[in-house]
Amino acid sequence: MAPSPDHARTGAPSVVSAAAAPCPVVVLNADGCVVELNAAASALLPDARVDQPLSSPHWLAGAHRAADATETRGAVGEGFFSAHPSAVPGGSTAWWLVEETAYRSVVEELEAERRRTRFLAEASSALLSSLNLGRCMELTARLAAQQLADAALVIAPSTARKLPMVVCDHRGRITHTTVSGAVHGVPGLQEALRGFPPVPSRWIDPASAPDWLIPEGFGEIGSLAITPLPGQGVPAGALVLLRRAQQAAFSASEEAFAGLFAARAGAALSAARLYAEQNTIADTLMRDLLPPVLRHVQGVEFAGGYRPSVDSDRIGGDFYDVHPPSADCPETLAVLGDVCGKGLEAAVLTGKIRNTLQALLPMGDDHARMLRLLNNAMRNSHHTRFVTLVLASVRREDHDVVLRLTAAGHPAPLIVRREGTVEEVDTGGSLIGVLPEIATRTAQVRLAPGETCLLFTDGVTEAKGGPLGDAMFGEQRLKRAAAECAGMPAEAVVEHIQMLTAEWIGDGPHDDIAVLAITAPRGAHLSAVDGTTPGRYTA
Repeated sequence: MAPSPDHARTGAPSVVSAAAAPCPVVVLNADGCVVELNAAASALLPDARVDQPLSSPHWLAGAHRAADATETRGAVGEGFFSAHPSAVPGGSTAWWLVEETAYRSVVEELEAERRRTRFLAEASSALLSSLNLGRCMELTARLAAQQLADAALVIAPSTARKLPMVVCDHRGRITHTTVSGAVHGVPGLQEALRGFPPVPSRWIDPASAPDWLIPEGFGEIGSLAITPLPGQGVPAGALVLLRRAQQAAFSASEEAFAGLFAARAGAALSAARLYAEQNTIADTLMRDLLPPVLRHVQGVEFAGGYRPSVDSDRIGGDFYDVHPPSADCPETLAVLGDVCGKGLEAAVLTGKIRNTLQALLPMGDDHARMLRLLNNAMRNSHHTRFVTLVLASVRREDHDVVLRLTAAGHPAPLIVRREGTVEEVDTGGSLIGVLPEIATRTAQVRLAPGETCLLFTDGVTEAKGGPLGDAMFGEQRLKRAAAECAGMPAEAVVEHIQMLTAEWIGDGPHDDIAVLAITAPRGAHLSAVDGTTPGRYTA
């Protein structure tokens, strides 16, 4: 470089010196013609000629023609350069070209890595926001199609012959389908489903892809990548990525990035599958623990209602059952009980007690013996809890209903007469599961048509609420509520008691609540055909 750039080109030292300039330099006059360029610039811009307009690179020529020439950047051949202007006497401008190829590559790679990191974080959050297996598969396919390929398929393992598959095509449409043993015909797919490392996409011939793998209207496949979806100890499936023929093939870095995404998707799918399996198991077990749906049995109305102590739960420590007559037990046996405690542990013991009572049904006509055997069974188990029970043997006699009632440590049932009076049944006994020997007292009651026997747990009488939130519902309030149910069907009685109890509790805490109503049907008088003479009575 000359000691000073303040020399004109004609008859003066050169403005640009190949020996001194650290980079390519080209001098352009006000018209855009090349005044001078050093050796480095000549090598970089082979088409540039002195006294000729600079046409390439066009971005530099355009920047020079601008009224206020400023720093600019652009590609030159396979490199990338920044051009910095410097004024030269006589109206010319010297452009210093600094190569930024390596720097730009690093910046682009850094930005790409930031985008990938941001995508993985957002994908992880989205995938873990749902424990629904179907939605997780949909989201995995959609994210992969949007960020990694033109279309994506998620195939889940299954013990069935057909494997669930979700497809997100090039239009973003989601399709649920299944695929059978055809997975054996796709190189690397069977291995991916077993959790083996992915086969490089360059080893897979896209032309060998079967028709079921290609979304409708997708066109020719240019490249195909298959990666496993690693789960928690077991494979969560396989991810298939498809690119069209006109798109670039998968690079090694893209396949590695697909593996990172697959790891996150596999963890979410594995968690969703585990939740679904546990939910299925819980539902299967829950069916035997939930209170049964009650109907008429042998011409007697039965209705029950249950509310667990935690409203989000479905089961607890209170229960009821109605066992129809059998060859061993000619009477219908109704049971209402309350296990000490609440929640899942109490519900498990409830299930065992109900199963034990089911096994003791052949001796259901002898309440005392049945309760003694249940007491022995509970004392011999590892549980330290106890239970209170009411047994009710029910049979029809003409239009009336006859009951034998035995309470064991439980509140005595109430009898609601047709005229609205409420009586407490004279029955009682010991807790079940505490003492080596128990004592019980059985009472017999007759219900006329329209009368009800109400069985309930202490969750009703001990429910706290009211205006100040700390008063118990109590026996007297329950009796007044029962008196209002005179002549009502069994279901209406249960609904009325539940409604009043719920209003009393409000949003406050409460124990498990169970109510069981046994009602003698009122029957119906059918008019004669002529509408005037008395009709017949039907129960």
